[in-house]
Amino acid sequence: MSIAVDQSNGVDPIRVVKIAGRYLIFDPDAVAHLRRYEQMNGTLVGTTPQQPTQNVFLGLPVEMRPEAVDALLQKKSAYVVDDANAHSAIMRFDRSTAPCRSYIVSLRNSKQAAALALTLRSSSKSVGRRLPESSFNVINSLHSDRETESLSVSTHVILETLLLLFNPNENSPEASDEVSLWLADEFTQRQENITLLLDFVVSTDSYSRLYSLQLLAAILSARTERTEECIFTAPFGISRLVATLADKKDAVRGECISLLISLTPTSRELQKLVAFENAFEHIFAIVAVDGSLSSGGRTVEDCLILLANLLRRNVSNQSLFRESGFVTNLASLLEDFLKSQISSENVAIWAQTQCDRNVYAFLAVLRLFVVPDSAGVAINQEAFWKHELVYNTLQLAFSRAEGQIAVKAEALTTCGDMIRGLKPLQESFAQLMVPASLLADDMTDDTHIELPKVYVIDGLLDLTLNTCDAQVFGLRFSACECLKAYFSNHSEVRSHFLSRAMTGYTSGVDESANVLAVLLRPDPTKFARDPYRQWFASVIAFHLLHDHATAKSVLLGVTEGDASKDEEVVTSIQTITAHLISGISRGDDARVLVGYLMLLLGWTFENLDAVNDFLAEGTNVQSLIQAISQPSITGGDIVQGLCALLLGVVYDFSTKDSPLPRSKLHSILTERLGRETFLHSLNQLRIHPLIRDFEVTSQKNFHYSNNGLPNVFFDAAFVNFVKDNYSRIGRSIDRSPELEISIITNGVEKGISRKLVDSLRHEVENKQRAMEEMQDKIASLEEAICHREATNQRALDELTRQLNKFKTAFEHAEQTCEDKVRQLLQQQAATEEEQKRQASLAQAQVIARETKLQKDLIQAQKAAQSEIERVQFRAEAEEADLKASINRLEVDLMKASRNRIEEIQDLQKQNDKLLAAEADKRKESEAEVERLKERVQKLTANADEERAKARTAETKSSHELAARETAQAELDDLLIVFGDLEDKAARYKARLRELGEDVSDGEEEGKIEDEDNGNGDG
Repeated sequence: MSIAVDQSNGVDPIRVVKIAGRYLIFDPDAVAHLRRYEQMNGTLVGTTPQQPTQNVFLGLPVEMRPEAVDALLQKKSAYVVDDANAHSAIMRFDRSTAPCRSYIVSLRNSKQAAALALTLRSSSKSVGRRLPESSFNVINSLHSDRETESLSVSTHVILETLLLLFNPNENSPEASDEVSLWLADEFTQRQENITLLLDFVVSTDSYSRLYSLQLLAAILSARTERTEECIFTAPFGISRLVATLADKKDAVRGECISLLISLTPTSRELQKLVAFENAFEHIFAIVAVDGSLSSGGRTVEDCLILLANLLRRNVSNQSLFRESGFVTNLASLLEDFLKSQISSENVAIWAQTQCDRNVYAFLAVLRLFVVPDSAGVAINQEAFWKHELVYNTLQLAFSRAEGQIAVKAEALTTCGDMIRGLKPLQESFAQLMVPASLLADDMTDDTHIELPKVYVIDGLLDLTLNTCDAQVFGLRFSACECLKAYFSNHSEVRSHFLSRAMTGYTSGVDESANVLAVLLRPDPTKFARDPYRQWFASVIAFHLLHDHATAKSVLLGVTEGDASKDEEVVTSIQTITAHLISGISRGDDARVLVGYLMLLLGWTFENLDAVNDFLAEGTNVQSLIQAISQPSITGGDIVQGLCALLLGVVYDFSTKDSPLPRSKLHSILTERLGRETFLHSLNQLRIHPLIRDFEVTSQKNFHYSNNGLPNVFFDAAFVNFVKDNYSRIGRSIDRSPELEISIITNGVEKGISRKLVDSLRHEVENKQRAMEEMQDKIASLEEAICHREATNQRALDELTRQLNKFKTAFEHAEQTCEDKVRQLLQQQAATEEEQKRQASLAQAQVIARETKLQKDLIQAQKAAQSEIERVQFRAEAEEADLKASINRLEVDLMKASRNRIEEIQDLQKQNDKLLAAEADKRKESEAEVERLKERVQKLTANADEERAKARTAETKSSHELAARETAQAELDDLLIVFGDLEDKAARYKARLRELGEDVSDGEEEGKIEDEDNGNGDG
């Protein structure tokens, strides 16, 4: 029974199946539609998991109450299919009819398919080593189903069976991983098998799509590289997988996401192909449909993981993502999440956990764009700043939401990555405002309190230095990392930060978030329960001073005590050293001691003023040596190794003029500490796991010690500093005290070897003595030069007299030369006059000769003209004669042609008559033929005569040649006609012989002529 429905609303009607009086719905989309729009849940058949639609998708139906079905029928939103009634209606017909036979065949096929499914499933669940040999036939059956272009009931059963073969029953005694590996090889060794599965991915059957995706995932897990290659080379393989992201079935879509996640973690080419198939748009569409970051489930997290795979270390995909405008989508996701946080209340624990996972994955995606030292980082940072991702990430980090410590820590780390190394962003970052930090013990029940705003740097310092809960250490650590990113490679920012800290410290204002106040005036009440307060302050100060000579010098100016009041002036480095030594003696937490030692090492390295300030207090060196020599102290090898490292740095950069001279310091180290102890302490520090394994140890998953504190002792920059300078500091104790280190600080060289200075002074004295000797030599040389100049002057006078003599002789010779030139010019003028006269005479002779030649030429022209006229007259007369001859020949030729035409006409008439009386006039025809031959001979003779005349005329004119050629052509025509007549005569002879008549040659010729005449008449 079926009821028609109205589909005008654009929604397909729901198919309700009536089985044994129960109304069942098997379509998951129909179930979702009823629950979403009709508010009808029904009753799930079978178990009830957290997501019932999964069971619906796997074949467990939803049962509807009869009244609910009636309501749907009245709305024309559904139709009912009654299998029992349909079966009875069909079986009423005669079984020999076509509908009944077709129905019985379909039932038989369904039964066989069900039996096959049960057999395959039972076999696959207890799979053994014998089954793979027959699996080849199962794969071939898939090819057969595909070739028939119809997905039978058994197709998805075969796919499900193959899938079960990859996950056999663990209780089977013969089950092993070899089965899945063998099946994976069977699929991947033939490209068409993978292509077949990809064909099923785009099929219309939802089960086939689901199982084919799961099969591809299982094959990929077993044979990763080969499967990637097959999918990569398959026609439209990646395109089909990416297109499946738009599938309406949640299960199919989820399997496709999982498969793409497994397919794209390492292969750059696959990542590019997936990205260029518009995968980014599909991913954001799925995230939006599934509830975004706040309400989305595991699908949203998987989408973000897939997005991370496509973007990780792939510059081209990052450029495509950025240039396609998807950064706006990231910004929208974060903005929507922040808005949802404001209104969300009473969220379930599992939902909040999934939300945190989604946000954490989202932040991980952001960090992929700003990996340090990768290509395009600056462009990505600017894009994030433009779309306010930095600001919104900060708001997320400083939000009041509870239970999001890891997310907030990741948000702060992400903020640091988004501004690190880009000076304009670092400068603008300090102007951002964030909510003031509100600790857990200060929170009230009202979650909608409007928190005051503070600058982000103050908020980060407050979070780093004033939060003592060990559970939020990760958040403090990330806040410190964000501050370090703010300082990174920007000396102006570091100087500004340090100047503000110094101003706050010297003004006496109680600032609990002031780094210098924490270091120089430690709070005894917080010192014991929060050792990381000093540690974080030391790390921040280390980054302010590291590789920044100006900051080191400026911080040395911070002192305690007033000299005008006879108070002892204590510098900042002496104060910190005093806190270190007292902490060692009190047995303070090793983290505090390590923090102080890191700061002192960074401060004194390559800074002679800091080293001198440190050595100004004589007990500092003795206290450090004592700490190293003790059998056991707080911190053990770490603190002792750092103390030895500090002594090595201080000695390496000490000078002869230091408060504790370099030579004396060297003797103290070698005598009281010893070279072996010094090197042993350094080596123990170097091989300590916290230093040795620092790069391979995760800085996010903190390991906690027995006292509840994390095992975090070192900063990454300090570890690199130690490893870079370990060898140099270790060799410093073997360096002679006379060899000092030369350092250039702010363009000024500091520190130089005293031995070198003494040798230079000795060289200067030697040069001065040599200079005096040179001055004596110069005086003697000057006297010699004066004597030489007098001698040269006398020689010059003599040369001047000789020059005057030569000048007089030259002037006389010049006058004589001018006279001779004048005479030559006069002779030349006379010669030119004679030449002109002779030229005039020659010109007159030439003119006379030309006149005579002109007259001769005129006479010759007249004679030639007369001769030309005579020759022309003679030629014209000859031409007239030739024309007359030609005209006469033309007339004769025309007459001959006319006579020949008339004769031909007469012959045609006679032939007509002869053909009419063929049998009676054979002899007349033969006679006529003879007569015609004679006439032809005469015409031939006439033609020969005409040819002779034409040949004669040819020598006179070209027109006669044309006439001869015309006559020859006509003669050839006559010969052709005669040849045709002979051929016809031969045919007629043959014809008469066939008729049984005896024909002689003469009779045959006459007969031919008669027949020709007859044909002409006809």
